[in-house]
Amino acid sequence: MSGSVLYDVPGPRARVRNRLYGVLSAVAIVGLLAFVAYRLDATGQFQAGLWDDYEYAETQQRIVDGLLTTLKTFAIAAALSLVLGTVLATARLSDHRPVRWAATAVVEFFRAMPLLIMIFLLYAAVFTSDPMWALVIGLTLYNGSVQAEIFRSGINAVPKGQSEAAYAIGLRKTQVMTSVLVPQAVRSMLPSIISQLVVTLKDTSLGFIILYEELLFVGKAFAQQTPPVNGVYAFIPMVIVFGSIYVLLCLALSSVATWVERRTQRSRKGKPPAMPAASATLGAESTAGASGADGDTTA
Repeated sequence: MSGSVLYDVPGPRARVRNRLYGVLSAVAIVGLLAFVAYRLDATGQFQAGLWDDYEYAETQQRIVDGLLTTLKTFAIAAALSLVLGTVLATARLSDHRPVRWAATAVVEFFRAMPLLIMIFLLYAAVFTSDPMWALVIGLTLYNGSVQAEIFRSGINAVPKGQSEAAYAIGLRKTQVMTSVLVPQAVRSMLPSIISQLVVTLKDTSLGFIILYEELLFVGKAFAQQTPPVNGVYAFIPMVIVFGSIYVLLCLALSSVATWVERRTQRSRKGKPPAMPAASATLGAESTAGASGADGDTTA
């Protein structure tokens, strides 16, 4: 029986027990889903009339408009948060103590501040006539602070020997950061960066609090404006439709992250260097000479 360094290979009884646990878990999950479907059907959420409005072109256009607004907000907030994270991470790694303390205070403050409160304060106090920028700036401040910690941790995770060797050959700190530490740290930071971008995408839904017409606001308004069918409002169909859109967006972003990670791993491995022509010729001549010598010896 082959073993593993981390755990022992399960025996026959353990395999049977694991299969039993798997079957019981699957039955429990299916039972829970069936119960949820039964309750939704019992409360009239699966009535055909609640889903009819999604067939109209006007409804579909409203959904597309809300989706485009969400994507625009996410693109701006994601770009600004990455820039802010880079600036704050650089400041936190500075050799100047006042700069490092100021950056630490900014990062800790905006990480501790609830995002919903921040967005509402920005809208009520600064961007009263433009809710988009209240949402964008709130997302930028919060997610930029988190990205700064990701960048700082990734750079600090690079072995110290790398920076010491770079300083030993006369590179300045800026050159060490841009040419040695950051390229190595990006590969390890990439999954965390993408995970935080997924959080940024989902947090755009907080814009409905300040009446910004993003995807969730469109869905909520649509559910409220749709006439009830037999006393039932179309909130559950709205959650299913718009929740599925959010899930698909996050899956698409995660797929892009997986593709980028594979590309970076492939480029890191690289290809073996090609043998120079002169070396190849010399190797062939040496092989031929050795073969001739063997032939002479045999003769």
